[in-house]
Amino acid sequence: MGSVVRLVVTDFDGVHTDNRVLVDQDGHEAVVCNRADGLACDLLRRRGIEVVILSTERNPVVTARATKLRIDCVQGSSHKGEALAELCRGRGVDPAEVLFVGNDVNDLPAAEVAGWFAVPADAHPDVRPLADHVTAAAGGAGVLRELVTATEQGAVPWRF
Repeated sequence: MGSVVRLVVTDFDGVHTDNRVLVDQDGHEAVVCNRADGLACDLLRRRGIEVVILSTERNPVVTARATKLRIDCVQGSSHKGEALAELCRGRGVDPAEVLFVGNDVNDLPAAEVAGWFAVPADAHPDVRPLADHVTAAAGGAGVLRELVTATEQGAVPWRF
């Protein structure tokens, strides 16, 4: 049986979304998220596992989604590795007990800190080979829900 994950940290764009953004004539942004990922957050919370969004950008849409999911979010992180290490210290979690889910090269510093790294099917080609697990789902298509199912089925090298 694999190592226990106590904390799941995810990028937002390209994980919770399909990496696209809608911008209206007034400059307001909107994204599409998958409700299955909301259920995944609930299932993880029931298991005592915290989920946190870690985003490079500061964006009200990220805050709104995190609030809806009842999870924390850290935004404006220019170096995700340092931000993840600080997050672990603040929560008293060993980085080896963290599953980080990202999709692009700016996520690699956090992936190096975390014990486990998962990516969506459509992650950047430079990132995919470095992952411990690649989902069948693309970003925005239920990546977190798939990871919960894969963990329950023992199809990944970690457990919750």
